[in-house]
Amino acid sequence: MKLDLKRIASQPGQVLPFAFSLDLSQLEWNGMHPAPQPIAVEGSVRNMAGALLLQASLTGTLSLICDRCAKLFIRDKRVDYETLLAMELENGESDDIVLVDRDGQLDLDELMGDVFLLNLDTKNLCAEDCKGLCPGCGANLNEESCRCKKEVDPRLAKLAELLEGKD
Repeated sequence: MKLDLKRIASQPGQVLPFAFSLDLSQLEWNGMHPAPQPIAVEGSVRNMAGALLLQASLTGTLSLICDRCAKLFIRDKRVDYETLLAMELENGESDDIVLVDRDGQLDLDELMGDVFLLNLDTKNLCAEDCKGLCPGCGANLNEESCRCKKEVDPRLAKLAELLEGKD
């Protein structure tokens, strides 16, 4: 979606609202496609005394794999974003300001896609208290106990043999 900012750029106090669905189904993140359904984007650009302020909210449902137990799970994600827009920069580049093209157009698809991607979590857990997988037997410790046979320290092997006879 392209947003034409020419009509509000010279009129302080004007607001240009927007709302659209962003298709990120082709986005690959950690070997998966976490956004199979469209992301809802809504917001506005406001001319505040000559400064253009973009405010947006992105909401969607993500399909993720837990980093501890490898279980597939669904999580809602919301990203709030705010930045200044500029038609041109006097000093060159700025990390805090998004530059609008020469025609006064802003490509919201590209900008909001980047914003959503940069706000994806680097670690995804199905639950805060996820126990993960046993490194020995591979059991999902959230669903079953470890099946590993406890190894006896060789220095205590004779003592373990004595204890086995007491059962």
